[in-house]
Amino acid sequence: MAVHAHPDDESSKGAATMARYVREGVEVLVCTLTGGERGSVLNPKMDRPEIVANITEVRAAEMARAREILGVEQRFLGFVDSGLPENEDEELPEGCFGLQKLEDASAPLVAAVREFRPHVIITYDDDGGYPHPDHIMTNKVSVEAFEAAGDPDRYPGTGDPWQPLKLYYQMGFTKERFEALHEAMTERGLGSPYADWISRWEDRPAKWPVTTRVPCGDYFDIRDEALKAHATQVDPESWWFVCPRELQQEIWPTEDYHLARSLVDTDLPEDDLFTGIHADDVAPACH
Repeated sequence: MAVHAHPDDESSKGAATMARYVREGVEVLVCTLTGGERGSVLNPKMDRPEIVANITEVRAAEMARAREILGVEQRFLGFVDSGLPENEDEELPEGCFGLQKLEDASAPLVAAVREFRPHVIITYDDDGGYPHPDHIMTNKVSVEAFEAAGDPDRYPGTGDPWQPLKLYYQMGFTKERFEALHEAMTERGLGSPYADWISRWEDRPAKWPVTTRVPCGDYFDIRDEALKAHATQVDPESWWFVCPRELQQEIWPTEDYHLARSLVDTDLPEDDLFTGIHADDVAPACH
């Protein structure tokens, strides 16, 4: 199960991993917590009045197309996008996802976990990957669902208990990765879109070190097509696609994660989200 804040997040974070596992026979469900109603149109070619006026329906259609490309199941959990405040003092809009009580925000995800019964959940770290209020809340409800879904005394009325076994934070946007791609592009005389970004990176140890690198370079084409399906959010001529796919497959052919919770024994580093999970580890609940 991959838990995301908005439609398009599933295609920019962990998409090749999901595409790989789907094609290896793994059932994958994307839970999208909001509809992206307050998202801006980031692709200038799509910034038209009729699209802006119907952004909720447009983004749902984009999600349906990306879901088809990735081969995953997907469901919206019904919350309203909080938008991205322009400054720290700006109040979030009433009723949005970022202002929900933790129990109210978590209940639909607990229900989804109990119905789908995943062994592994992937989501964002506690900074949200970047400080969008919906991403931060997504981390909170993902941790809550991981810890509560197996407890029969919590969240009554949301299905039979089910305990996931591993929880991962996505670590795709690391300085190490972008420095490697930047160096490779520069050496080949391609020019790099990453120089300014790297120069502004804070020089401090990573809060959540990478523990798990999943080889999935063969699925970067599927990732890219899924990302392009979100046409209001992604310009196909933007920095997302500047680095040649073949170079990415050579230099950094993995998607990377931090193992945040595990109820099974595993040896780090890992190259598979299912490392340590065996048939006799799978149980419907923890008592």
